[in-house]
Amino acid sequence: MSFEPHLFAGKAVVIIGGTSGIGAATAEAFAALGASTHVAGLAARAKDVPDGISSTELDVRSPADLENYISAFGRIDVLVNCAGVSRDREEWTAASFAEVMSINLFSVMTACRAARPRMPIGGAIINIASMYSTFGAADRPAYASSKGAVVQLTKSLAQEYAPEIRVNAVAPGWIVTPLSQRLLSDPQASGPILARIPLDRWGQPNEIADPILYFASPAAGYITGIVLPVDGGYLTV
Repeated sequence: MSFEPHLFAGKAVVIIGGTSGIGAATAEAFAALGASTHVAGLAARAKDVPDGISSTELDVRSPADLENYISAFGRIDVLVNCAGVSRDREEWTAASFAEVMSINLFSVMTACRAARPRMPIGGAIINIASMYSTFGAADRPAYASSKGAVVQLTKSLAQEYAPEIRVNAVAPGWIVTPLSQRLLSDPQASGPILARIPLDRWGQPNEIADPILYFASPAAGYITGIVLPVDGGYLTV
């Protein structure tokens, strides 16, 4: 997608879970359009960070650390919640279920709560849901539950934070990221997935970043509380 080159000039963008995958692609996209871009997540120190992006090591399982990170900003124009994990069948255990919910859901509420007083009128929050927010998953019950909850949290935040701040979500389908790499490399598992996607391919992280940029832009100024599937048509089949 093409955007004005300096669309986000002078804007402060914070991306939680922005050190890899969709979050990293989103950070690069915002920085390329002039935003002061800040990412936080795991393995931040181990990765090369493009110019225009500040990176901070952060474990979102600690609400205090997450709150302290966000509280250090005087102003946040755009908050993107990208932190996410799946533990597959381990999620049927109590410990793993709790961990996934902590990362995928509770961190979103913590980040939004901490960012709200720092966001100006016209600010935007974009959460990352999933196609799994629309159906269950025997192999990842916590992941599906957490993403379904992110959808309802997004709608609730949209009502509570209006009219000053807009809150929307993007629900990715099958995207080539570190989280999906093991599944993608298994032909027996990935074959049926590809066969169901009308666009006949898995998506790329930048194809999720584009709608995130749209939701953060003035073009989406009258949009709040929606969840946009970006899945190559997977849910239409």
